Amino acid sequence: MAIPKFAEIKQYIISSIESGEWEESARVPSENQLADLFTCSRMTARRALTELTDSGVLERSQGLGTFVAGCKSQSSMLAIRNIADEIKDRGHGYSVQQWVLEQVAASTSIAISLGLEHGATVFHSILVHCEQGLPLQVEERYVNPELVPDYLLQDFTQQTPHEYLSQVAPLTEAHHTIEAIIASEALQQRLEIPATEPCLQILRRTWSRQGVVSFAKLVHPGSRFKLGGHLTFSK
Repeated sequence: MAIPKFAEIKQYIISSIESGEWEESARVPSENQLADLFTCSRMTARRALTELTDSGVLERSQGLGTFVAGCKSQSSMLAIRNIADEIKDRGHGYSVQQWVLEQVAASTSIAISLGLEHGATVFHSILVHCEQGLPLQVEERYVNPELVPDYLLQDFTQQTPHEYLSQVAPLTEAHHTIEAIIASEALQQRLEIPATEPCLQILRRTWSRQGVVSFAKLVHPGSRFKLGGHLTFSK
């Protein structure tokens, strides 16, 4: 099966970046130039540039053009996406380490977050998501077993908790807070960072129609990650 032209263009751009031919902040060819190079429509070239911009590989400046983005991986503040998809969309390799998958008694704070009684049984997982072999996120998650009874039976090296939960308890609502932290010793080891490196922590509660599904703590090393988004306001 022939590869779609927009996918060819994306791979060409990603390969040029990864080879070092196009460095950070380098200007990439315009829509017209890419359309001529790949013998395709300008709309097809625009799709390739837009998708790479949305995934954080490129950044656009109105009136100036499109440029290679900074080396930090970027996630949107405005959407909850599967981290494996984010990494793959950047043309990078995704891998995961599953550290913990267990049943525990809920502490007071976890019980409150999940709307359960103190000491109630909850499911607990810790995974390290990696991009190009480097740890990008430690995901610690507590899950309400009343809503997701088979959580501990899953193999999260094959699909992420986000993917699984989206299937069995579709997201209807989410709340998150973001703060800068200094990682604990355990987090430093899992993220493979020095003690002095600041991290970005996202605390996220998610709901389905039946109630609170999970509470997650997502920690990223500051040197490898940034959050971004774009808002358009009507006049």
